[in-house]
Amino acid sequence: MITLLFLTSGLFLGWSLGANDAANIFGTAVGSRMVRFKLAAIIAGIFVIIGAVAQGAGANDTLGDLGSVSTLGAAFTVALAAALTVFWMTRLSLPVSTSQAIVGSIIGWNFYTNNPTDLGVLTKIVGTWISGPILGGAFAVLLFMLLQLATRKVRLHLIYKDVITRVGLVIVGAFGAYSLGANNIANVMGVFTHSIQLTPLDFGWLVIGSKQQLFFIGGIAIAIGIATYSKHVMNTVGKSLMPLTPEAALIIVLAQSLVLFIFSSQNLSNAIASIGLPPIPLVPVSSSQVVIGAIIGIGLYKGGREIKLNILGSISLGWIATPIAAGILSFFMLFFMNNVFKQEVGSIEIKRILQSETEQDPLQNNDPKTYHPGSLQNDSLVNH
Repeated sequence: MITLLFLTSGLFLGWSLGANDAANIFGTAVGSRMVRFKLAAIIAGIFVIIGAVAQGAGANDTLGDLGSVSTLGAAFTVALAAALTVFWMTRLSLPVSTSQAIVGSIIGWNFYTNNPTDLGVLTKIVGTWISGPILGGAFAVLLFMLLQLATRKVRLHLIYKDVITRVGLVIVGAFGAYSLGANNIANVMGVFTHSIQLTPLDFGWLVIGSKQQLFFIGGIAIAIGIATYSKHVMNTVGKSLMPLTPEAALIIVLAQSLVLFIFSSQNLSNAIASIGLPPIPLVPVSSSQVVIGAIIGIGLYKGGREIKLNILGSISLGWIATPIAAGILSFFMLFFMNNVFKQEVGSIEIKRILQSETEQDPLQNNDPKTYHPGSLQNDSLVNH
């Protein structure tokens, strides 16, 4: 029961992710009125759960390297800080990055616990915040050019073209939801995988481990967020930034789906490494940034006149503010969790240091800094 209580912040974060990031899957389709919102929500909900369970481990491991949140109290607080940040941005109808929110929140935990942030991992993650939109834009332009070429080669009746476009949007949206679940479930449940160990479910022919169960629960939370609160942000992405044709909407969703799939596929990363190239980093990518990059890519390809720079500026400001706000909020919430609610939020690394100090023989060490149980200096570390 206590575990479920602490897990509520992760469920809230999953709900917030679904409410915000569903726009990156079906926002262009719903905004262009090619797919009804109800159908989009059902398809996205089903496939986001499948993607989370089947392919969510890769990005989750990288996020864990950034900060192995080791206690339930800390995991609850870190996830809640990220969820509140995303929810606030969603209320403003801004397609913010859930990946940025959880990364900022984890760094806030690192600062509070004096746990070092792995700069190599952080650089890898932040690098995708730059490469993701660029790849999204590049894929969108290439796919749009191929679609234009195919349209010129094969002339379809307007009715057939409309039907194919609608079916294509549904299929690509399903792929996009799968990729979103596979890549972004780490944002929802990643901080809990080190502190919660559920009993494996053994069905004989299939064993579902603790991590997959957490991913399944998080996937359900994302699906509920899609169904209940994603329509506002869909309208922002689908209509406000730039007017989109149904064909452009199809291409944007496909480009975004490909980028998220690439950064969550362990098999693809291994295949790239096997031919001597650097492996693809398996990190949670911001689907919001990728889809905005894809929209801008097509907009620039068309001349750039249709892009609404004021909307783009507001979205960019949200991207900058999200990790900073999440990190600060996480730091202060951890202080309250630790000192007001008396919950342990310390890290495994710090506990190991303290444990090694307690094993030293005080008689062989006259240094006044030698650890003494109950000392103020070391108690402050334990509480943190």
